[in-house]
Amino acid sequence: MIGKTKRKNISKKQTIPIVVKIVCRCEDVTYEDILAIIEKGYTDIEEIRRYLRCGMGVCQGRTCMRLVKQILNEKGIKDVKLPKSRPPTKPVSVNAMCKKHTDKDEK
Repeated sequence: MIGKTKRKNISKKQTIPIVVKIVCRCEDVTYEDILAIIEKGYTDIEEIRRYLRCGMGVCQGRTCMRLVKQILNEKGIKDVKLPKSRPPTKPVSVNAMCKKHTDKDEK
């Protein structure tokens, strides 16, 4: 049977939905991942960020860092500071990033 799912001896009452709470969508980190790492002793937001890569995806932590902070607060870890953004130490102009290669560079 293509396109249809077949349930074998399972009633609707026996079906258990699997609920996964995603904390970091960019790096696919779940609520359970955060809890497990806290149980291992990682309680600093920077440690969690480095271990699980929360906040290192496309959004750069705009969404998930607040959630991680909330989870830490729920577990009794207070006074958690969000990581600071780290811009480049030397400004780079847009012109320098868009510089075209010359024929000499390609050889």
